[in-house]
Amino acid sequence: MEKIVVLDRATIAQNIIVRAPVFAHEWVDYDSTAPDQVASRAEDASILVVNKVRVNRGNLAGARRLKLIAVAATGLDNIDLQYCRERGITVSNIRNYAVHTVPEHAFSLILALSRNLVGYREDVHAGKWHRSGQFCFFNEPVFDLYEKRLGIYGEGSIGQSVAALGRAFGMEVVFAAHKGVDGFGPLYTPFDEVVRTADVHTLHCPLVPGTRGMIGLPEFREMKRNAIIINTARGGLIVEDDLVKAVRDGLIAGAAIDVLASEPPADDHPLVLLSRQRNFILTPHTAWASTEAMQTLSDQLIDNIENFMAGSPSHVCT
Repeated sequence: MEKIVVLDRATIAQNIIVRAPVFAHEWVDYDSTAPDQVASRAEDASILVVNKVRVNRGNLAGARRLKLIAVAATGLDNIDLQYCRERGITVSNIRNYAVHTVPEHAFSLILALSRNLVGYREDVHAGKWHRSGQFCFFNEPVFDLYEKRLGIYGEGSIGQSVAALGRAFGMEVVFAAHKGVDGFGPLYTPFDEVVRTADVHTLHCPLVPGTRGMIGLPEFREMKRNAIIINTARGGLIVEDDLVKAVRDGLIAGAAIDVLASEPPADDHPLVLLSRQRNFILTPHTAWASTEAMQTLSDQLIDNIENFMAGSPSHVCT
C-alpha cells in the first residue's frame, strides 16, 4: 500500500476539499513540518505532498521508498530537483490555477496605491474629512491608470492575465525582457527601458538564479519618482533593504508586496515596519489564496498523484 505524507497541510485552508485518491493508500497529514522533522516523516513515504517545506539531499537520503513529490504549488525553489533526478524521484507541480486570483490581487494593490486608499481610510478614521469643512478632501494625490505604462516582469500565464486587465483599464502594456539578456524580439521591451519608463511595475516571474535580486537600488534609482511596484511572485526578486530605502527616500511613489524572502516575518522585519507608511502595503502571501484557486489547486494535486500511479504522470518537473 502506498503511504502519502503531507508535510504542510495547513498551507491549504481547512474549507478546501482534498479528495482521497482512488487507489489503496495510507494518508498522513502534518499541519507543518520543521526542517529537522522532514527526514523522519519522509522516511517510509512513497509519495510526499509539499508546499513550502524544503526537501533536499540531506533530508531525503533515508526516504528509500519515495517515488513522487507532489508539490502543492507552482514554485519549485524549495525542491532539490537535481537530487530528485539522480534518485529517479518524479516531481510534479500545480499549473495555471492562479491565473485569476493573482492578477486580481495585483490589481487590487495597484488600485489601492494609485487611489491612495490606505491614506484616505486613515484620514477618515482620524476625523480629518469632517474637520476639513469641504465636501471632498484632497489630502493625497490620486492617479488614473488610463494611458499609464504597465511594465510586466514575467510573460507566463499570470503575466498574460495581468496584461489583459491592464489593457481593460486602458493602460499601455509592455513585457520586460529578461535582465541582462538581449535578442528577445519585438514582443518584449528591453529590461532597462521598462525600469526607466513604466508607471506601474508588477512582478510575475519565478525565483531562479537569474532573477534573484532582480530589482535593487540601481533599478529604483532609474525608476520614475511617481512609479509604484507590486510583487505577488517571490520575495527574493526584490532586494528588501533596497525597497525600504526606495520607499522611505521617495525614489518611487509606493510599493505593495505579498511575498517576502523569509515567511512568516519577525515583528521587526524591515518590511513589516515599513507597512506603517501610507504608501506601502504588505499582504500575507494571500494573492494565490482565493477559495476558487485553492480548490483548483487541491483537485489538480490529487489528479497529479492519481495520474502518476496510473502510469501517466502529469505536470512533471524532473
